[in-house]
Amino acid sequence: MWFIYIILCRGDSLYTGVTNNLNKRMETHRKGNGGAYTKSHIPIRIVYSERVLTKSEALKREYEIKSWSRKKKINTLHLSINTSPGGSSG
Repeated sequence: MWFIYIILCRGDSLYTGVTNNLNKRMETHRKGNGGAYTKSHIPIRIVYSERVLTKSEALKREYEIKSWSRKKKINTLHLSINTSPGGSSG
């Protein structure tokens, strides 16, 4: 089982990734070891996850979602994004 996930980061940015262990991956991001983006954009919480059977499916879906605008991600995936203090919306 693989997951495509979206994390809301400090500053209200969104990070999209794939993993086969969602809880472990989020913890890795929180510790600052999850990738360059989440080192400088502190992860707050997972706002979306989707299960697929194979890594190949996950990578294809991640690529598709990453190509979307922020607005399309929020509207299409029905993301619940609450603007943090000092952040921006939309």
